[in-house]
Amino acid sequence: MTSSAQIGSTTSVHIIGGGLAGSEAAWQLACAGVPVVMHEMRPVRGTEAHQTEQLAELVCSNSFRSDDALNNAVGLLHEEMRRADSLIMRAADAHKLPAGGALAVDRHGFSAAVQETLLSHPLVELRREEVAGLPPEDWDSVIVATGPLTSPALAEAVAKITGESALAFFDAIAPIVHHDSIDQSIAWKQSRYDKVGPGSDQAGDGADYFNCPLDKEQYEAFVAALLAGEKTEFKEWEHNTPYFQGCQPIEVIAASGPQSLRFGPMKPVGLRDPRTGRRPWAVVQLRQDNALGTLWNIVGFQTKLKHGEQVRIFRTIPGLAHAEFARLGGLHRNTFLNSPRLLDPTLRLKAMPRLRFAGQITGCEGYVESAAVGLLAGRFAAAERQGRVQAPPPPTTAMGALLGHITGGADASTFQPMNVNFGLFPPLSPSEEGGNARGKERKQALARRALNDFDQWIGPTRQAAA
Repeated sequence: MTSSAQIGSTTSVHIIGGGLAGSEAAWQLACAGVPVVMHEMRPVRGTEAHQTEQLAELVCSNSFRSDDALNNAVGLLHEEMRRADSLIMRAADAHKLPAGGALAVDRHGFSAAVQETLLSHPLVELRREEVAGLPPEDWDSVIVATGPLTSPALAEAVAKITGESALAFFDAIAPIVHHDSIDQSIAWKQSRYDKVGPGSDQAGDGADYFNCPLDKEQYEAFVAALLAGEKTEFKEWEHNTPYFQGCQPIEVIAASGPQSLRFGPMKPVGLRDPRTGRRPWAVVQLRQDNALGTLWNIVGFQTKLKHGEQVRIFRTIPGLAHAEFARLGGLHRNTFLNSPRLLDPTLRLKAMPRLRFAGQITGCEGYVESAAVGLLAGRFAAAERQGRVQAPPPPTTAMGALLGHITGGADASTFQPMNVNFGLFPPLSPSEEGGNARGKERKQALARRALNDFDQWIGPTRQAAA
């Protein structure tokens, strides 16, 4: 382990945070020949969630989810990371446990392997210290990978730079539905009073929302199901964190009175069901959530219902009986940036380009997604340090789709953390192999295209780093 912040003529890149994203970024930099100084505040300052001082500690589950590269977007991301020489995937594969089609790991063996590998690399230095506030000005290249439990001093400093309001709160997240799973024989497109919104095509008809109608009986049954549904319990350290203003869970609104949703997110005013010619008793609206139009957000449906309950209850909504969810609702104490507004395509903070961000603080969700964004941040920083140009991976790849979503593809006004999913990928054109396929065949065609495009991207990248 080196003790100098400068080796030869190459100045170190500083990484704040020793979780999965920070560890992966450090590995990618070191493998490219760029020295790294990692700053990890544990055990000098602990967090409410971590139990050890190990790098890449798995705080919650020990599962990296599906390892099926051809049928599951996270499995595809696994494979792309392996092809990019990911340390996180190398350690996960070396310490995997039986888990069917999922990749589960021995959490202690996994973290120990990551830490041992990094600390044995001659270009990696680890400093056990908290970086309170902004990094020193002479750190000209910094990757901030501090996760969803970023220290208050650093979070406050970032908030001041960006002009964003306080970052740590319970953000109640609304579910997102795949466009092609909405039953358009029931749901129709219309904006209230046919108004054209600021994001609309001004030459269009202003039909910006899908509308799912409920009659009085359906509405009352839906409210009853919400109130009876099993809810997620808060962790002890989350109890005193308030809801973010304006994002109350839908079941909390419903509990305030039987008609509260009809005068809130389910109000039917300004809408007319084309099948009946009348205004419905209540309506559930879905709004486009990404530039591709493949993902639609259920408006105002932030929730703390358990995931299984969400699927069961929300599929009782007319038009959503066969809904496929790209993201289910949730409630988290979280720290994350409005990345589509604040970060450039190489994860640099527009207001202070010497700072890059990686991992969950960028608004990706999940172990593998966090590590993948760390991998990209490390490669971007290495190229910058060495005077090279590193193009982002193609948007047709899992890494490129995830990166594109958090750095511009998502709607900044509704941005919330997201797992990788096939809804983030550009659709196949009819002329492409599998372009007219649906279901499993469509996913496999997207995966094959992704791996082919990823191999073309990673090839010259490997040569440049050699």
